[in-house]
Amino acid sequence: MASGRDNHLTKAIGEYLVCAELCRRGYLATSFTGNVPDYDILAINDKCKTLPIQVKAIKSTSWQLDAAKYLDISHGRTGIQKLQGKKRLQNSKLICVFVKIALEGTGEKDEFYLFRQRDLQKLIARGYRSWLKKCHGKRPRNPESTHTAVSPKELNKYRGNWGLLKEEYR
Repeated sequence: MASGRDNHLTKAIGEYLVCAELCRRGYLATSFTGNVPDYDILAINDKCKTLPIQVKAIKSTSWQLDAAKYLDISHGRTGIQKLQGKKRLQNSKLICVFVKIALEGTGEKDEFYLFRQRDLQKLIARGYRSWLKKCHGKRPRNPESTHTAVSPKELNKYRGNWGLLKEEYR
């Protein structure tokens, strides 16, 4: 199991990789290293327009998230959860960059997945609804848990989607 230090290093690596890639693509980028609640990086184009970016990084098989951040989920007395709908996002257009960090010595390359926060919300809603259906609304280990995970395979259509930044800067 990863320690708090390992998790912090993974987060920092992800943010710095995204900053480096943004700079490669002509944007100035600065990381706030977790000190801003709603985003991790500010990217600035050649016209001085800024764009906040949220980064999530993994070295493992999937990103771990709390579905309750994106969805309204009710908890019945019997431990049954019901998906009531999607929460209103503060910034549904926020750019998210999920990074799968290549492990040393594997010959793999870092992978970047770019999408809007509303796209992530839709993906989480679909996956969570499906999971609740499979277990008849009751999570087996902890009925109160709203944990969910997203795999790179689920985000495949967003892999290398750097064109999203150009759309945002129009």
